[in-house]
Amino acid sequence: MDSYPREAMTYAILGTVLASQGQYEKASEVERQAVRLAPDVLDWYQFLATYTLALQRLDETRQIIHEAKARKLDGSALHTSLYALAFLDGDSVAMAEEQQWFLNKPEYENAGLALASDTEAYGGHLRKARELTKRAVDSAVRTDQKENGATYLAVAAQREAAYGNAVEARRSAAEALKLAPASQGAESEAALAFAMAGDTARAESLALDLGKRFPLDTQMQSLSLPTIQAQMALDRKNPASALNALQAATRIELAGSCLHSVYVRGEAYLAAGQGSAAAAEFQKILDHSGIVVNCWTGALAHLGVARGNALQARTSQGSDADAARTRALAAYKDFLTLWKDADPDIPILIAAKAEYAKLK
Repeated sequence: MDSYPREAMTYAILGTVLASQGQYEKASEVERQAVRLAPDVLDWYQFLATYTLALQRLDETRQIIHEAKARKLDGSALHTSLYALAFLDGDSVAMAEEQQWFLNKPEYENAGLALASDTEAYGGHLRKARELTKRAVDSAVRTDQKENGATYLAVAAQREAAYGNAVEARRSAAEALKLAPASQGAESEAALAFAMAGDTARAESLALDLGKRFPLDTQMQSLSLPTIQAQMALDRKNPASALNALQAATRIELAGSCLHSVYVRGEAYLAAGQGSAAAAEFQKILDHSGIVVNCWTGALAHLGVARGNALQARTSQGSDADAARTRALAAYKDFLTLWKDADPDIPILIAAKAEYAKLK
């Protein structure tokens, strides 16, 4: 970079590398240099908006998008960021406006439908989410974007597993692999879904394949695979092994858009009987809403905080137990309020209601 200080592409590439390691502060600083040197390149603004959003500097993100539009620059990633801003603000009108932008462009329609599916699932509207995922996949196939469609199916499989529908999860994950068998992203997401759904044999086979195919991929080796391996360890009732596997992910864990590694670590601490540590991991997800946005992990993190504190209440005494119980009740209430009009037959919702009633 010292050799070509005015080469905007150099800064942009460095920003991408830093972001892939979860270093969004440094990435945004570097990307600002790219924008300064080449202010008419759309990608620089799109990258920068993503990084500042991850840092939860929402006003700054809005300003970056405004600057891009002032230069007559527009692209799907800017609208993804605008949708995220609207979601985080709870602005359904603005979300609908962004949805319309995606729906009006055949090549981006699938991405907009996938965003809407994630949002419905976040609120526990699983039937609506399934319908929107199907439309997103169909749209992706129509526009020769099968890899996108496969990824949507794999992500849907993860949330089905997390919500307690293991059979549906395995079916959706298998469909993802069938649609785009060579896709790195779809295979990785499907492997985690199979692990979450208790199909350890299938997950392990995919993990071995991914490890062999992408030996030099930092995110694969240090984030995705450790998370899959940790979930498989949980399937085998070995939380200590899960926590050990996730040590490799700690350094770059914020690089994962849904913070899967953090979520699985929280689950591992719950399984290990460490309520306070579990609650801290799930709280980390809530504290990074600019990264998680409408991922299913963001919704279930409320329940994770509740369960962690409830566990701490059961394993503590005196004022510590009372304080943990109070925190647990508040977190259960947060989750049940978020899912107040969710599909009533979702297994994890039924379990959460029973846990809350028992604690009250």
